Amino acid sequence: MSEDTFRSVEIERTSVGRYVVRNARGGEMSMGTGEDATFTPVELLLAALGGCTAVDVDHVTSRRAEPTGFSVTVSGDKIRDPELGNRMRDLTVTFAVTFPPGPDGDRAREALPRSLRQSHDRLCTVSRTVELGTPVSVVEAADQGATQSR
Repeated sequence: MSEDTFRSVEIERTSVGRYVVRNARGGEMSMGTGEDATFTPVELLLAALGGCTAVDVDHVTSRRAEPTGFSVTVSGDKIRDPELGNRMRDLTVTFAVTFPPGPDGDRAREALPRSLRQSHDRLCTVSRTVELGTPVSVVEAADQGATQSR
């Protein structure tokens, strides 16, 4: 993998069911099981879906006019399937975006549907990965605390 394509995060356990997620740029956030205010992994997946498209749409539309309102709701059903395993289905990303009156706002409103389609169909790495399906490998690293017998 080249440096410009490789992405990773590190997750460190802080206590039972509590973790800190860190990126290479020094950002961090808490993640947990949903027993407190921390985001669950499923909520982070939903946030990634909506956030990816939000970034795409915001870049296109805000060049024309600064939105007066911009919110995204991402929802779906978490199901337990004995055959295929737990997963999300019926994922929906809903945008509520408003622009000021006038020619600039009109241009932004006109750009909105196309930017939503482009993000969904081509640009958003997260939704493209989910929709196309990508195999996930889970591997065990060597136990760093183990000692060798002599």
